[in-house]
Amino acid sequence: MNVSKRSQEINESITLKLNAKAVAMAQEGKKVYNLTAGQLPYRPPRELVESIRGELDFLKSFQYSPVAGDSELLEKIIDYVETSRGISFDEFDHNFKAVVGNGGKHVLANIFASIVDPGDEVIVFAPYWISYPQMISLNGGVLKVVKASVFNAFEPDLEELKELINDKTKAIVLNSPNNPSGIFYNEKWMKKFAEIVKPFENTFIISDEIYYELNYYDPKPRYFYQYDRELLSRTIIVDGISKSLAATGLRLGYCIAHEEIIDAIKKIQGHTASGSCSLIQRALLRYNMNHVDEYLTPVKKHLRENAQVLREVLREYKLEKCWYQVSAAFYFLFDFSSAPVINRFKESDTDLTDYSVEICEQILEQKGVAMVPSGDFGLPNCARISLVLPKEDFRDAIVTLAEFLTQE
Repeated sequence: MNVSKRSQEINESITLKLNAKAVAMAQEGKKVYNLTAGQLPYRPPRELVESIRGELDFLKSFQYSPVAGDSELLEKIIDYVETSRGISFDEFDHNFKAVVGNGGKHVLANIFASIVDPGDEVIVFAPYWISYPQMISLNGGVLKVVKASVFNAFEPDLEELKELINDKTKAIVLNSPNNPSGIFYNEKWMKKFAEIVKPFENTFIISDEIYYELNYYDPKPRYFYQYDRELLSRTIIVDGISKSLAATGLRLGYCIAHEEIIDAIKKIQGHTASGSCSLIQRALLRYNMNHVDEYLTPVKKHLRENAQVLREVLREYKLEKCWYQVSAAFYFLFDFSSAPVINRFKESDTDLTDYSVEICEQILEQKGVAMVPSGDFGLPNCARISLVLPKEDFRDAIVTLAEFLTQE
């Protein structure tokens, strides 16, 4: 069938294949530890659920909303971001606006469509979220990657950013806290990042902050624009309720940016998706965003405990080289190149082949542990795991995994 060349250039994720395999194994009655989850296994806050129920009685909940979103909700979102990040958009001569979309992914797709022209260079930091390269490619952009490794706790090398950034750089994508590494970039890193990007006045900065509330320890993440407020003028802040309120299926994300960027996004959204779900927007208006910390307190405790389990097991199996301090989101990125198992696959010491898919397939088939191989994240010979399983199941999964990784 004669489908478009553009669609043929988009890669299907290997994650879908492994997830299907894991589900099939579980249905056959086999024990499977599924560490692939990109969502919290909890109900959203009761207050939000009750708000949804309450809005079911109103006709407006079933009708179209404005393309950008309910005006009251947009004001509430701007207030929340200003308060939580300690910034003020009123300091600027121009206006900042918000737009609501069908989840953070939809918002990001609209952002790339609004600012990227064919041939524009877009810099991302690896490890990166799997959809960034595909979205850039869909809009004809040229992907440029700054890489990191477990040896610097997956913190990207800003000296490499200095070498890549130039007058052709249309945007830089920053995801902190990071999926898949589970870290957030520290104050020193953010300050240096601000210094590097400041001279490039035509470069947008897309700050994907969807995991902002999911840090396990105080203080919360800091951002480059908190050290240099002028950078806010070309920053697009992305957030949503999927991760912080365990509401991935409700599909509500948003971004805040200079009004010219938001107006461009609105034009694209108006012809592709229109406004996002009216029911969820109206329910979120009722929800008190100041209650997010209270809701997440037991969630963070659970994630901290599983991170500690991970550290203990890696130490017990002498896999300390695989360890780094995970501190946010709910992921950890295993580096196979630091484990004996890699020698089973490498043909020589100089072999740089990415064996992450083969290793993940073997672990699933032989041990029943499902992980996400790192090829989709831009780094070789790694795999992402999720820290959301119940503590005892998580310990069993990590012990099983450690036993496999220590076998040459």
